[in-house]
Amino acid sequence: MIPLWADNARRKADINNYPRRGSVKAEDGMFLKNCWYLAAWADELQPGAMLARQIAGEHVLFMRGEDDGVSALADLCPHRFVPLSMGRYEEGRVTCAYHGLRFDGHGKCIHNPHGPISAALSVRSYPFVERHAALWLWLGEAELADPALITDLTFIDETAPEARVKGRLHSQADYRVMVDNIMDLTHADYLHASTLGGGINTIAKADVEQDGGAITITWTAEDEVVPPMMRGFTGHADGVGDFLNRIAWHAPSIMVQDVNVGSTGSLKSGRWNQTARGCHVMTPETETSTHYFFMNCNSSTKAHPETAPMVRAALVDAFSNEDAPISIAQTQRIAGRDFWSLRPAMLPSDKGAVLVRRALDRMIADEAQRLVAA
Repeated sequence: MIPLWADNARRKADINNYPRRGSVKAEDGMFLKNCWYLAAWADELQPGAMLARQIAGEHVLFMRGEDDGVSALADLCPHRFVPLSMGRYEEGRVTCAYHGLRFDGHGKCIHNPHGPISAALSVRSYPFVERHAALWLWLGEAELADPALITDLTFIDETAPEARVKGRLHSQADYRVMVDNIMDLTHADYLHASTLGGGINTIAKADVEQDGGAITITWTAEDEVVPPMMRGFTGHADGVGDFLNRIAWHAPSIMVQDVNVGSTGSLKSGRWNQTARGCHVMTPETETSTHYFFMNCNSSTKAHPETAPMVRAALVDAFSNEDAPISIAQTQRIAGRDFWSLRPAMLPSDKGAVLVRRALDRMIADEAQRLVAA
């Protein structure tokens, strides 16, 4: 991994000196298309059922046959643009509720009760993969849809379903604001003071690294009071111990988190009493709304699966009542304006979020320019 801040002096450099836009321009759109989006947890789509969902501005209909085969089509009848999700699904085929046109899982019209089937009577089909207990959707050029590009979330497969803490929450917030929220966890000391905060995130040493397309920020602290929810894992009544919290961002908005808490000396020895791994996936719905998929797999719920619902309730409460109101308010105040044009004041703790925003802006702009050139 290549450190982006090689020494303490550079780590403490004033981020206000970063170039505001440079050559990066993302006015042509705010969503990547040639990438894999986590569109749903697999168990959201049951056999013989349909699931309609808007992903990165596009309306998509997911269908799972009785044989467990899944397909993804544009949720739009080509005749009069009625959502196909309003129709009837049976035997792997969907029939439009308006005029009875029927389409197979590849989007091909197989029945027109009004006459011949023309080439215009077809529906776009999207590349689609089921992996890591999730449904992954590719909105861009089909020939570029390589399943190997899906972010590795193998830790989900290694955890029994009953021990997984997962969910999907909906927010009326810009997905990029929600990514910022996870890439700077110092906010936990203030917004989640009684649970995930307590002050350690602000005093922890932060290191940012880049490895290929991933941007990783790691907070570490030794012999400090750990967050309230984790103090039992230090083995000491006063909650003093070592702490490591790592977030790795993968385009466009997938963040894998590792949290380790243990007694003093754990950081140097690598021996931890508790290891938790999870992910925060901010899949954009529209410019101002987001599907937040979360998964948490930790040693506590693995040992005691019956506690998973309690942990889930705590995470949902933190997001719904603490994070979400902030992200929604930010989105409303930004009001569709370019983030950098507002000249946000920067703190040293923003470096991870800044690098992610820059990388995402560049990827979106490069994709748009390539498509225009083509």
